[in-house]
Amino acid sequence: MSYMNPVILIPARLKATRLEDKPLADIHGNPMIVHVWERAVASNIGKVYVACDDERIEAAIRSHGGKTVMTGQHHASGSDRIYEALQKIDAEAQYDIVVNVQGDVPTIDPEIIRAVIAPLQDKTVDIGTLACEIILEQEKTDPAVVKVVVTSCRLPVAGSADSLATGNRQLATALYFTRATVPYGSGPLYHHIGIYAYRRKALEHFVSLPPSPLELREKLEQLRALEAGMKIGVALVDTVPLGVDTPEHLERAREIMKKSTPL
Repeated sequence: MSYMNPVILIPARLKATRLEDKPLADIHGNPMIVHVWERAVASNIGKVYVACDDERIEAAIRSHGGKTVMTGQHHASGSDRIYEALQKIDAEAQYDIVVNVQGDVPTIDPEIIRAVIAPLQDKTVDIGTLACEIILEQEKTDPAVVKVVVTSCRLPVAGSADSLATGNRQLATALYFTRATVPYGSGPLYHHIGIYAYRRKALEHFVSLPPSPLELREKLEQLRALEAGMKIGVALVDTVPLGVDTPEHLERAREIMKKSTPL
């Protein structure tokens, strides 16, 4: 297994269009961003920083012993925010892998976070991400459920270093991301999970690129990387973490976490 030195960065901005002060939304006594940070720490793959744009987020994380990086309020995406944070915390380029965990997934399993670096065992892969097979029929046609079209899924060779590193997870290569129901015909469809592991140089290249035509058309930032010829590897996981974007999502997260075992 090749040596990796990952860092986890969690982008968090206070302003949200559908849920006011989303990172600070209370879930059983703690802000949502604290729950995400706790799960990132529990993944045990590297240091964790919250890249934030407001002192209230900074205070919430630091009150629990976490690390933060204050970033600008101008960023158009989480990728831009984590790149600014990376430059501030690691000017000497010690971290070679940057894991981007969204700040609105309080139910995420730490094992899922660990899984995102598995595709980077392939040295030709620039970015790692995750997918889960879609089971519910209504999700197959729901444009809010982003699909990833992948090459045939494969298992690492049993007993190899790659097998040990990936935990025998099925791996694939992303061909396309879309809100449409594709590919046509019988066979599995895969729900894309928006967590990424970038090689450092890949992140630097990605944020230097302008938005691409397909990215603007589908409103999916990851298409910029594919249009630029970057290779995105995909690890398959068993569950999709709940992303909190609305008051209804927040109530659902509270219910889920009421039933779950504390970390």
